[in-house]
Amino acid sequence: MNTIDAERPQGERGVWAWALYDWANSAFATTVMAGFFPVFFKQYWSSGVEAGESTLYLGMVNSLASLIIVLISPVLGAIADSGAVRKPFLAFFGLIGVSATAGLYFVGEGQWQAAAICYALGILGFSGSIIFYDALIVAVAGAARLDRVSAFGFALGYLGGGLLFAVNVAMTLKPALFGLSGAAEAVRLSFLMVAAWWFLFALPLLFIVREPAERGHPIGLAIVGAGFRQLKRTFDEVRELKVVFTFLLAYWCYIDAVDTIIRMAVDYGIAIGFPSESLIVALLITQFVGFPAAILFGRLGERYGPKGGIFVAIGVYSLVVIWAAQMREVWEFYLLAVVVGLVQGGIQSLSRSLYARLIPVQKSAEFFGFYNMLGKFAAVVGPLLVGVVASWSGEPRLSMLSLLLLFIAGAWLLSRVDLKNGVAMARNL
Repeated sequence: MNTIDAERPQGERGVWAWALYDWANSAFATTVMAGFFPVFFKQYWSSGVEAGESTLYLGMVNSLASLIIVLISPVLGAIADSGAVRKPFLAFFGLIGVSATAGLYFVGEGQWQAAAICYALGILGFSGSIIFYDALIVAVAGAARLDRVSAFGFALGYLGGGLLFAVNVAMTLKPALFGLSGAAEAVRLSFLMVAAWWFLFALPLLFIVREPAERGHPIGLAIVGAGFRQLKRTFDEVRELKVVFTFLLAYWCYIDAVDTIIRMAVDYGIAIGFPSESLIVALLITQFVGFPAAILFGRLGERYGPKGGIFVAIGVYSLVVIWAAQMREVWEFYLLAVVVGLVQGGIQSLSRSLYARLIPVQKSAEFFGFYNMLGKFAAVVGPLLVGVVASWSGEPRLSMLSLLLLFIAGAWLLSRVDLKNGVAMARNL
């Protein structure tokens, strides 16, 4: 019986072990990706390089790493499902990410090429491991707990990433207090701390979470061939699963707008004249507010359904965009950071749990490969839309309003997702 109900939940111990991986790898997303790497790359590793040129290098690294993940995500998921080896694949990509992050500590000033390689490998390990982490949710949570467990993972991610980032920020602001020679040493040490954090808190999942036993699957190199054959079958199934296809289109639209806000908030704040120190504080606020808010959204999803919670989050984000286009004071940016923190984890966690309901359990890694592939495509249309509007109008405030188009499109498509029919179709596969 290939349904979520057929999976035996692994109890609270399994849920905690699974969710701690979000606590583990969120340190990379917060301290490295969102926090220190972009600034350190430009000011330290690219010292002596023209500013526009270093920006180009950084953009190319991000694009190349994302493109690799986009191309291999569905194939990796298919291979993992064919051989029932989600945990080994997660461990493999996680180790790549941990090693690359630790490697940043040893990259010297002016060595932007080495920094770019380590960063690209870090993104590859981070993104690749998430495919299999997401897929394992069906092994630790029964159908009735998908919303709560998904939200719990995101909540621990916000808390864990925020705690380590707060320590790392304190180290850079007051290096002498930590026995460090300066901010540069503090940042480099932060990369080592992220690697150690990621490694240690990934261990509970690897040792405690049980991967569902699969029989009759190929082993060794035969897994690869079987994985490609399964991938072809999945493309055919996605065409048949209209509900899954519609949801993925909706997800692509609204998560594109969400990711655009995440990636461009600091740049937007600087563009309208806010000090960078205030923007870093706002980022910390979002992390810590996101912890309890993600848990709350999980409860709302259980009570009212994940679609309703996602609609609420889209509505709040739409109001945030309208407000951001008009704000004039720094305190407004802080307040918006609180509001975004209230819904950011919610829209991510409920999207994951809703999708988990719509897909066949025995192919969860493969289908989550498609899901994460769209996630990597996200923030493509949004930044382009914002850039075109800003260039055309010469007004960054007006450009933010253009994101309303993506939120409206996402909400409309989501309204056409028949959850009951989608769950029934997934159970019949």
